[in-house]
Amino acid sequence: MSGGEGDATAAPIRVLIADDEPMVRAGIRAVLATDPGIEIVAETGDGQDAVELVRRHRPDVAVLDIRMPGADGISAAAEIRRTGAATGILMLTTFGEDDYILRALGGGANGFLIKSGEPEELIAGVRAVADGAAYLSPKVAARVVAHLASAGAGGPADRRASAREQVAALTARERDVLTLVAAGLSNGQIARRIGVVEGTVKAHVSSILVRLGVPNRAAAAVLAHEAGLTLGGTCAGGPRT
Repeated sequence: MSGGEGDATAAPIRVLIADDEPMVRAGIRAVLATDPGIEIVAETGDGQDAVELVRRHRPDVAVLDIRMPGADGISAAAEIRRTGAATGILMLTTFGEDDYILRALGGGANGFLIKSGEPEELIAGVRAVADGAAYLSPKVAARVVAHLASAGAGGPADRRASAREQVAALTARERDVLTLVAAGLSNGQIARRIGVVEGTVKAHVSSILVRLGVPNRAAAAVLAHEAGLTLGGTCAGGPRT
């Protein structure tokens, strides 16, 4: 996907915006326009139209409202995945939509942002997802973990214990990689951090997803948070190197 921040020679990150509120779309557009490395290639207020626009433009990242007419963001994300497009999916959510977030985790979303979050989070989320990383804003990560804990059989303590047991079954290197995945790092960034080639990191991530029984990096990041396995105690979507 697109190159990293600060690389003047890199192609811009091509972004689709899908939100049924025109003022929200305008706000997203205005924030992303402050980053010269990001280019808006299409906008829509309809989920089904977003799928067609992804087919047409093949953006690097689709920023999707989690609830829209025509097809909601979850359905649109699943359909985008079925098209085979390499587009990363960044979901926008509001408070009170935890169930939607949990559904979207299994539907191919790569990251989640709160609409009321800081503008810097939107840019960071787009860049992370374009890099192939998972991105959970700190507020989303905390809410999802709390929601899972309250819904889990046996209560929060049992769910945390189960998550820790799952993580303990990983190798030490896999736990290191999972910690960095939860911190929002891409494969390339993880490779540089731990001193291996990127292909090795990809193999570790694939193994982690299989062994944890989760569908994608975002779901793995949530499980890492449940297990308390975070970089320096930070939430995914926090400081990135």
